[in-house]
Amino acid sequence: MINRALYQQIIADCSRQKVTLLVGARRVGKTELLLRVKNHLADACLWLNGEDEDTERILEERTVANYKRLLQNKKLLIIDEAQYIKDIGRKVKLMIDEIKPLHIIITGSSSFDLQQTAGEPLVGRTITRQLYPIAQMELAPMENSLTTRQNLPERLVFGSYPEIFGITSLTEKEEYLKELINTYLLKDLLVFEDIRNPQKLKDLLVLLAYQIGREVSFEELGRGLGISKNTVERYLDLLSKVFVLYKRSGYSKNLRKEVVKSSRWYFTDNGVRNTLINNFSLLPLRQDVGMLWENYLLSERMKYNAYTRHSVNSYFWRTYDQQEIDLIEEQAGILSAYEIKWNAAQVRIPVAFAKAYPAAVFEVMNQNNYPSFIVG
Repeated sequence: MINRALYQQIIADCSRQKVTLLVGARRVGKTELLLRVKNHLADACLWLNGEDEDTERILEERTVANYKRLLQNKKLLIIDEAQYIKDIGRKVKLMIDEIKPLHIIITGSSSFDLQQTAGEPLVGRTITRQLYPIAQMELAPMENSLTTRQNLPERLVFGSYPEIFGITSLTEKEEYLKELINTYLLKDLLVFEDIRNPQKLKDLLVLLAYQIGREVSFEELGRGLGISKNTVERYLDLLSKVFVLYKRSGYSKNLRKEVVKSSRWYFTDNGVRNTLINNFSLLPLRQDVGMLWENYLLSERMKYNAYTRHSVNSYFWRTYDQQEIDLIEEQAGILSAYEIKWNAAQVRIPVAFAKAYPAAVFEVMNQNNYPSFIVG
């Protein structure tokens, strides 16, 4: 069993009179994680499934007396897929305000459906935790440095969704990822939002899969797809909210020639990216190893910062004369700059960046030195 980094955080949260919003893409392991939490607290926990009509019925009477009867001596209430329950925000607010001690965890597969349904009634009462596909920091206790190095090429291709780790056949991994894309990952968008042309959404993802590490023009994407710039922006926003993609903006504080209005887009999981372009070839046969490596390392760094609760602002940096750095992290006024290279080539800090930010730390991350960057 892979121990999830959020487990201890959620156990600690359970002592607070708060509501935890546990979000994350479908199939990243939210239910399995909460089953462990439930088992830890045993009889003190009540579990409800938001897709079960019985749950809807027992929560329908929005009174303190009804909820006290339901909870009795329970100190933790878990509502899985809570977005399916009508008026869930007001119901949970009443419980958390009137029944003490109590902690409530509600889950959903996207930030927009859960936050829209829970919404305003829970302002000031929530803790948001995001679960990602398996992080390398979660695998570290089970692997030594040699095993990690041996497994890296496959992780660059097939990604880190939990069920991937239980599949040994490469063909079956491909089949699983194709089913994941078609059945689960885009389901939230098609169900909860008015997507008139789902194929355009997939076509947009394919275009972005070939532009990892490059700035994205909404106008160019729109022209290529035959849709408006505004539609492109809307689709990207939705894809971010269901945790398929995330954005990096340009960093600038000193130089007029720094690029700040552009953005770069990355996939939360390499396996999703490769499924969209239908390329599961292993590394020796690929021309896009640099893209795979950059996407993997930035996503793993994002997981690491989230799970270790490092409050970091992340950017890329580039000037109009093509000097660039892949990742800039800003924490408490301190800048750290990272260039990401698959091979251990000698790379110097860009002159313009060194002059503009002389106090910044600069480091090149490659396949030989990356573990400390994403494991700690």
